[in-house]
Amino acid sequence: MIPSSSPLVMKPLREPVRDRKKIKNVKHDGNLTLDQVIDISRQMRERSMARTLSGTVKEILGTCNSIGCTVNGESPRDMQSMIDDGEVDIPSE
Repeated sequence: MIPSSSPLVMKPLREPVRDRKKIKNVKHDGNLTLDQVIDISRQMRERSMARTLSGTVKEILGTCNSIGCTVNGESPRDMQSMIDDGEVDIPSE
């Protein structure tokens, strides 16, 4: 069984365990590398609706944006536009 994308994104952030009933609205302000995002995308590939791996990477970047973490020190929205513009190369598989 493959977990959803948000636990896969939060695992490399290495945050301390919290009681989800007592502590609410936590901001996950860690930093991921693009290689970690690509590895997560490869795990989620079979559940993704995207045709290519770059589409799956952009889906995971959207999850990073909603969680609140950054990728390579930049906003995940900026990384998505860089992938669209061709500034960042994503492997085919």
